[in-house]
Amino acid sequence: MKLLLPVDGSPNALAAVAHALHLVAAGLSAEFVLINVQEPANLYELVVAHDADVIEQVRGAAGADLLAPAEAMLSDAGQRWESEVAGGDPAHVLLELVERYACQAVVMGALGAGSAPSGSHLGAVALALLQRCPVPVTVVRVAEAAELAEAAEPTAAGDAEGGG
Repeated sequence: MKLLLPVDGSPNALAAVAHALHLVAAGLSAEFVLINVQEPANLYELVVAHDADVIEQVRGAAGADLLAPAEAMLSDAGQRWESEVAGGDPAHVLLELVERYACQAVVMGALGAGSAPSGSHLGAVALALLQRCPVPVTVVRVAEAAELAEAAEPTAAGDAEGGG
């Protein structure tokens, strides 16, 4: 199964990567596509930089930096992945990339680096994918990932009872 993992540097995005690795540890055979979407340059950036190529290089480097922790997690777990830094409206671009990479599912954080509507437990990008994505979308909160990690760790009492 090919999983799209949107990564924006937020704790929720890294929790989603951890959740995907937990699924693999539980027996899911998966391939990974890590994606970072950089929003288009705003007017201020265009005026200050004076050069669209410079803005593109800076955004590419920023996206690569944001992908690095997720890539390290996958590497440490012995997994292979593809990655891309894309540009545009995050929800729209992610929907396009699901199709381009032929992903069968998306595993993403509930809230990204951007702000969620007041009182919402989902960010705008997660909500858009839940509403429009043609494949299943799993939304992960940081608390869920922490609970999974705790459940996966053997307890001291359990280790002592296991004997050997």
